[in-house]
Amino acid sequence: MYILDHEGAPGEFLLRMTAYFPWLVWEIVKANLDVAGRILNPRLPISPRVIRVRAGQAGDVGRVIYANSITLTPGTVSIETDGDIITVHALSAEAAEGVLTGDMDRKVSWLEGTL
Repeated sequence: MYILDHEGAPGEFLLRMTAYFPWLVWEIVKANLDVAGRILNPRLPISPRVIRVRAGQAGDVGRVIYANSITLTPGTVSIETDGDIITVHALSAEAAEGVLTGDMDRKVSWLEGTL
């Protein structure tokens, strides 16, 4: 899996996860508030779209973490992976833009140790 160090313990990965996890939880909270606002206020637009993003991670584990992180964030769902391309369904233009900025991709690449 290439996340283990030479002694078999995930060392640096676990340390990085302690920084990534709170960031992901905050992204989930913000996305929940956005989706709830769109449900409660019918004037807020829902404009579903399908986008494709390139996963910058070197290994399969990193790409899986990235795709799962997208899906955990309300308003976006990873619907297909093909190599390093992830197809994402987004509930709104803002949700799509959140994925397209590449912030999450960079964070997961850092988590994986490729940045």
